[in-house]
Amino acid sequence: MRLKTSLLKEPKHKELVSCVGWTSADELYSCSEDHQILKWNLLTSETSLVAKLPDDFYPVDLHWFPKTAGSKKQTQAEIFVITSTDGKFHLVSKIGRIEKSVDAHNGAVLSGRWNYDGSALITAGEDGHIKIWSKSGMLRSTLASQGSPVYSVAWGPDSDRILYTSGRQLVIKPLQPSAKVIQWKAHDVVILKVDWNSVNDLIISGGEDCRYKVWDSFGRLLHTSSPHDYPVTSLSWAPDGELFAMGSFNTLRLCDKTGWSYALEKPNTGSVFSLAWSADGTQLAGSCGNGHVIFAHIVEQHWEWKNFVITLIKRRTMQVLNVVNEAVDVLEFRDRVIKASLAFGHLVVATSLQCYVYNSKNWNTPLIFELKEGTVSLIVQAEKHFLLVDGAGLYIFSYEGRPISSPKYPGMRADILNSQGISLSNDTIALRDKSDEKVIFLFDALTGKAFGDGKPLTHKMEVVNIALDQCGPLKERKIAFIDKNRDLYLTSVQYAGREPKICKIGSMVHCMAWNDSANILCGIQDNQFTVWYYPSVVFVDKELLPHTLYVKEGSEFARAPHIISYVGTKVTLRQGDGSLVYTTVPPYPAILHDYSSSTRWEDALHLCRFAKDQSLWACLAGMTMASKELTTAETAYAAIGELPRVQYINFIKEQPSKESSLAHMLLFSGQVQEAEAVLLQAGLIYQAIQVNIDLFNWERALELAVKHKTHVDTVLAFRERFLHKFGRKETNKRFLQYAEGVEVDWEKIQGKIEMELSKEREKAANASVRGSMASRR
Repeated sequence: MRLKTSLLKEPKHKELVSCVGWTSADELYSCSEDHQILKWNLLTSETSLVAKLPDDFYPVDLHWFPKTAGSKKQTQAEIFVITSTDGKFHLVSKIGRIEKSVDAHNGAVLSGRWNYDGSALITAGEDGHIKIWSKSGMLRSTLASQGSPVYSVAWGPDSDRILYTSGRQLVIKPLQPSAKVIQWKAHDVVILKVDWNSVNDLIISGGEDCRYKVWDSFGRLLHTSSPHDYPVTSLSWAPDGELFAMGSFNTLRLCDKTGWSYALEKPNTGSVFSLAWSADGTQLAGSCGNGHVIFAHIVEQHWEWKNFVITLIKRRTMQVLNVVNEAVDVLEFRDRVIKASLAFGHLVVATSLQCYVYNSKNWNTPLIFELKEGTVSLIVQAEKHFLLVDGAGLYIFSYEGRPISSPKYPGMRADILNSQGISLSNDTIALRDKSDEKVIFLFDALTGKAFGDGKPLTHKMEVVNIALDQCGPLKERKIAFIDKNRDLYLTSVQYAGREPKICKIGSMVHCMAWNDSANILCGIQDNQFTVWYYPSVVFVDKELLPHTLYVKEGSEFARAPHIISYVGTKVTLRQGDGSLVYTTVPPYPAILHDYSSSTRWEDALHLCRFAKDQSLWACLAGMTMASKELTTAETAYAAIGELPRVQYINFIKEQPSKESSLAHMLLFSGQVQEAEAVLLQAGLIYQAIQVNIDLFNWERALELAVKHKTHVDTVLAFRERFLHKFGRKETNKRFLQYAEGVEVDWEKIQGKIEMELSKEREKAANASVRGSMASRR
């Protein structure tokens, strides 16, 4: 990926250009110390004078009123703010008329920024004051005062916090007076420029030490650049938060959000004083010290999937290369490409007005449909459909171009949704709530309605990253998520009214990805590359989980690798320096998943015997217990030396009735309440009581015995034996109360137990006879 820049031969401005701002994707306003405001039309390549400003007016910063506030279209996108060196800011209309001038600071107003919904304007001055103004230019409050000039200021993602420079320090100040201020030393010398992105919540800063740095919103350093030749004079995030641009003297650099550099351009511009991205994130403009305005757009962006590599070679042209037979196809578009995604055998391309869907089997006939709303900021694909996010909402389409659904939740802001907080599978959409990051909303992809009673999934910590598995039916759909502590959890999407069982399956996990064709999860865990061959084993037999892992030392990867995709057996990782590395995962677990889903247990056994891998046997043991396939489970557990479990499986097989077997299988997975419910529903009261006795749930055993008026003496007898063994006396009041009126006779109890078991056998035999007669009929 690189920037293709364009400069006119002769500058249109006669003096230094101090600021630029886009009105639309093809129209830009620039403001210069020659007291002119110029309008640049990129479609016709024309430049026209908008207004001539007074001779004592020297502009510093320009910012257009935001076009979209949340999902509502604004009518007042016709106004922009210009700050100047005489301590004023000016509200200027699109035709260049100054609607209002306000005395704001002593000395120059160095920065002026609207918040995301346009309800407030913040200004920062040479006098060290930071002030908040209403939309009409009335002073609301002075947020901060300091002894040194505030060179740059930025709004937080929810417009509830402010980031500003204070010499070498960066300060994040919430608007609530009582909230905690975060302040840290960011550079060794004066900081000149900051920007804060609303989608990824990351901060960039640049200063006179000729470096730029990337921070998270807690002030933790994520990246420091090597020193440049000159101070960093401008920085700007692309709207979708995936890229940012950096400007310096005769220098323009395009960087990834993690800090590494895609491309470096050395245009003849002088210092680049301000940078602005167009709303669709495809074009960049910079104001230059020598009177030029530099324009740049992104080319040579790459997408890979299996044997296809797709490259954006011009704004409206893509090239498809099949690396197997070296066949090349060229795809032409009517408008410029804004976003693209390649996965699951389909290429989805969003231009400014249309969406194109290509099938990898046929690149000649795309399916094309019009886009209603504004700019697409994110595309997420699943096997059967894909999801588009724009400023107004999110929409799911089939690969035939048919709209399927458009899920919403209260307070949803589609403009700040990012790929970490959204996940799509064939039947489910998961969205992390941006206002309360502990909450994950789960929707049916086909209807757009929330699952169950509409109650979202709530975790005890803020969630950083979410991912849905891609295979299997809806009732087995799982969601994995990483929280702020870097712990990895797994839970079911459908938990039918009861509290969801959330199981921790890893710690110190930095990123993760599901495989596209089997429910296998990979992640970077504490500088190691880890693969969870069968994560759902945690719901069946959690002690098997450590045996189902595949771990590769992280020494073959550089610092902080990030997983981009996991397709087939190939995992693509992006290293901290931006280089791509590939690693492979053994193919056997995916084959085992395939055998398990089609209940081919004999083939599964052959595969495990052939591969001679303990982790495969552990996966098979978990899969067979989940499918209640006891004979194969016995073999698998025996292969990994789990003899107590083999004995318990034999015990399950010997149970007289189906209900008892099912209950003991549930007990095997630790689901005590479900096991008890199965037995009670089948009328096997004694067996339910015995289960609680075996687990030493004495109070529950007594409660069941009293409620059903049976086997109270059995419970008391086992309790007495238990206490006698440990030389203890009864202290529980309920047991003492019942012990007075009930006589314990072991012979009688044994007889009752025998009778219960024979009754159960008889019942089971009658049921099987009835079943065979019905099948004969």
